[in-house]
Amino acid sequence: MQRLMIADDSAVICKVAKRILTGMNFLVVEASNTGEALEMCEAQLPSVLVVDAGMPDALKLITTVRQMQGGDKVKIFYSTIENDIKVLMVGKRAGADDFLIKPFDRNILETTFGPHALAA
Repeated sequence: MQRLMIADDSAVICKVAKRILTGMNFLVVEASNTGEALEMCEAQLPSVLVVDAGMPDALKLITTVRQMQGGDKVKIFYSTIENDIKVLMVGKRAGADDFLIKPFDRNILETTFGPHALAA
């Protein structure tokens, strides 16, 4: 079972995503801020990390995880409410592998994360 971390300060987003992704055989952990996410990553890196672009220090979280031992293997998704190429490129430059546009639903999460669940 792959470990997936959702770093998002919205309890609703975390709850919905956790329910759907747990059903896809991910071990889902939640972090409500970047400090909490960093502590959890230092203890154990997830296989997949979803970072909310609107969270303070979101880009710092991505770059710090990339610098950790094994951080290059983490699949990082930069989650944003806008499909703005400038915002997406900032996330990409920080080290994000891919993007997740909010709001999302079951279909979007299954399409986005299904291949990662199967890779376990």
